[in-house]
Amino acid sequence: MSSGSSAAIQPPKGDGRPVAVTRPQHIRGPDLARCLILGCGCRGLSLAREIRALGHAVRGTTRDAARRSQLAAAGVEPFVGDPDRIATLAPALQHVTVACVLLGSATGTPEQLAGLHGTRLDMLLERMLDTTVRAVVYERSGTIADEILAAGAERVRYACERSLIPFGLIDADPSDHERWPEQAAATVQSALLDRGAAGGPPG
Repeated sequence: MSSGSSAAIQPPKGDGRPVAVTRPQHIRGPDLARCLILGCGCRGLSLAREIRALGHAVRGTTRDAARRSQLAAAGVEPFVGDPDRIATLAPALQHVTVACVLLGSATGTPEQLAGLHGTRLDMLLERMLDTTVRAVVYERSGTIADEILAAGAERVRYACERSLIPFGLIDADPSDHERWPEQAAATVQSALLDRGAAGGPPG
């Protein structure tokens, strides 16, 4: 993603195909939303700070129950769940407007990572698109092999276009600790603005 802008998907128009658009960073929407960060590690916390500064509520998932206090101290509603066990994440999707999948630097064997961004991602998308989630943001950059993340991004695109909801892809360099949070937050906000995804204050 280029510096100072974010790519998002508009509703179909014209020939019916979604059109990529560019929006400036940090545009405030009219409403607040609850954002779920799946994989709320160090980068997730940096994104949470940016999102909370925009006025949104944030829920973050972690595999490690010992990190609950760390997330809570950062103003994030903690939730313990494992992306390898999709059923454990189902309650975290309640009352969420935008889901951010930050698993671009997950660890594991090549087979495990391919499954995480393959069949398990499919299961997660199927479950979340049957909830209040109205936008999806996917991290397409990280330490995982490019082909795995590219395939995951294609799964997100297909699922969201089929369900007619906006999505965004985070392509910022995760090693750039200053620019990554801003660009990631801009992607989230842009996805929320498309089709008025932020439908009111979080309940």
